[in-house]
This record gives sequence, C-alpha cells and structure tokens, in this order.
Amino acid sequence: MGPANPLDKSDPMKDEFLLDDSLVFLNHGSFGACPRAVFECLQGWQRRMEANPVEFLGRRSADLLRAARGGLAAYLGAEEADLVYVPNATTGFNIVARSLDLRGGDEIVTSDHEYGACDNAWAFAANAAGARVRTAVVPLPFIAEDFVERIWAAVTPRTRIISVSHITSTTALIFPIAALCRRARAAGILTLIDGAHAPGQVKVDLSALDADFYVGNCHKWLCAPKGAGFLHARREHHARLDAPVISWGYSPAVAGHTDLEAFLGTTVLEQRMQWQGTRDIAAYLTVPAAIAFLEQNRWVERQARCHQLALAFSERMSRATGLSPICQASDFAQMVSVPLPGSDAAGLKRRLFDEFRIEVPITEHGGAQFVRASVQAYNSEQDLDALYEALAAIFGF
Repeated sequence: MGPANPLDKSDPMKDEFLLDDSLVFLNHGSFGACPRAVFECLQGWQRRMEANPVEFLGRRSADLLRAARGGLAAYLGAEEADLVYVPNATTGFNIVARSLDLRGGDEIVTSDHEYGACDNAWAFAANAAGARVRTAVVPLPFIAEDFVERIWAAVTPRTRIISVSHITSTTALIFPIAALCRRARAAGILTLIDGAHAPGQVKVDLSALDADFYVGNCHKWLCAPKGAGFLHARREHHARLDAPVISWGYSPAVAGHTDLEAFLGTTVLEQRMQWQGTRDIAAYLTVPAAIAFLEQNRWVERQARCHQLALAFSERMSRATGLSPICQASDFAQMVSVPLPGSDAAGLKRRLFDEFRIEVPITEHGGAQFVRASVQAYNSEQDLDALYEALAAIFGF
C-alpha cells in the first residue's frame, strides 16, 4: 500500500497542529495557528538565545536575521535587502503611514473593505497633517474587472497614495492589485498594499506586483509563530521610512562600526527597523522553518482542497438561505465570507462558540452580516458540516 493521499478527507492534518480537540476551529484568518514542528523550532531558537543572550543578540542577530529574511524573500519573489521583519502587518502599515510626510490638502485613497486598524492609522496620519482620506466604494457582489475603475473614481490630482488590501479581512475578497499598482505607478501615485492575509493563502510575487510598499503577516496563512510579519519597500523609499522606536540605527556612527553593524546590519532599512531595543527575535528566525513545513506537505494541493471545501460551504449556504454569494469562486481562496440573515453579529458569534464550540468570526459590511469561514489544512469536511448544521439550527433553514 502506498503513502496516504494528503488530500484524503481522513487526513486533515489536525494532529500536526496544537489546536484544542474540543473546538471546531474555522478562524485561522484572525491569528493563524502554528504547526507543532514549527512551534518546536521557535522554542529551539529561544533556548539558543538564552544560552548566551549577548552572543546571540549582540554579535549574531544581524547575520541570523539576514539569513531568515533571505528565506522569506525567496518565497515572496523579492530581494532580501528590500525586506525587514516587523511584529505584524499593522506595525509595518503604521511605519509607512507615519513616514510619508503628508501635507495639508494631500489625499489618501482607500476602499470601504479595509481593515479597521489600517483605517485608524490613516485617519490619525491625515488628521496630524491636515490631509484627507477618500474612500472608494467597491460594491457587492464583487466584480473583479471593475475594481481598478472603482478605486480610480476616488483619485484626484491631490492623491498621494492608494492603500488597499490584497485579501480583505471582513469580506475575504482577493483584490486584483497588480493592475492597480501599474496604473498608480504610471500616474506617479504611491501604493501601500495590506497583505496581512495573502502570504501562504495565495501566491505572492512582490517583484511582479511592484507596489511601493507591501506589508504582510507570516503568523497567519504562512503558519509561522505569532509576532512575525514583514515590510517590503522599493529601494528608493528605504531612507524615507522611520522606525516606530528611534534606537541605535539612527546613530551617525553606525556605518563602518563593526560592533554596531553586528546587531544593526549594514543597510538603512536594517539599521533603522531591525533593532528596537531588546526583544525576542525567535519568531522571525522561525519563518524559514514555516515555509519549509508548507513545502514538505504539498501545500499548493492542500490550498486547492481547502478552496473547494470553502466553495462547497458557500454554495450550500446560498441554497439554504436564498442569499447570493458576494463574489465568484475565483475571487476568494481559503477564506470565504458567506451572507447571513439577521444583524446580531456579536451575539451570533458568542452563541456559535458557547453552544456549539465553533470558533468562527461573524463580520459586518454594508449593513449585512457574514460568517467568515477560514479553511486550513487541518480542517475537514465535517468541520464545515458542523458549522452549517449550527447555523441551520439557529436560523431554522
């Protein structure tokens, strides 16, 4: 008998993760879930650091982080020198938003599907500078072919930057950002892409996308430990970015100073962003192990299986509720937002957890509510059945 087919329904890989067996866990999108092997790698790095913190942080950290960035850069189709690790995509987003030197009358264009924390970051930056945020409406059902024009309808001669998601948080839509970035570059407008949900869920080729700035998480769909995200910036923008914490990287004596370069690195991006005071860098160093875990477990095939489970759930729900899907199958990946009747999102989420032990978010957009099901390799068809049956019991369909 040959090896078990990893796409078999009886092999959801749940034993490879540390999740509570009593849960139906369909919320990988919020904080991710770290495989057991990757978590053990994290602990290994932490033990090595504690064996001699001065050696690890003071003399080896720059080289270790450079190697870890190299592994991530290869996965993302980028140059290592254009990447820096940050704790999460929100941190990277704020670095860009607060480094742009916005001025009175400048405009930032976003969409009405953006993550709330990113909306807050732009509101803060705009208010401080006397700038304005213009929100383009991208209606549902989503039509990918109309996306660029919908965003461009909010662009004016005062637009400095366009800031949208690669995959939206609330509605789980894949935005066609490559075409938007090309048009923005031709118009001399900067782009910042929030890729929090993209790496590990869809193929990300940063060189091909060619955004000015791209931020992402490694702890979500890439299955790295919590506290690992990244910021990618085109080379000409490195010097304009300021770290959230001003530290040793801003010293004029760094260049050529061997001791400082040992833990700060040699480029402006490294020096400013890498050292924010003493902190645990083990999550960053574990990212290559997370990438290796995906590659060793035929992740592209698993992604396809997860998409099919998400699609089948969406279609089943649509037949039961009579509510049409918000997009085509090609517009989402492993995470799908399915319309629901009613409007008590918080109460419904709590009831699903308390009564049915199902961990899944209920999101809201445009006056409607959705169940956002994340389907990861550890999920089975039975998990989606459990969610459907719980919703059927609650709504009576």
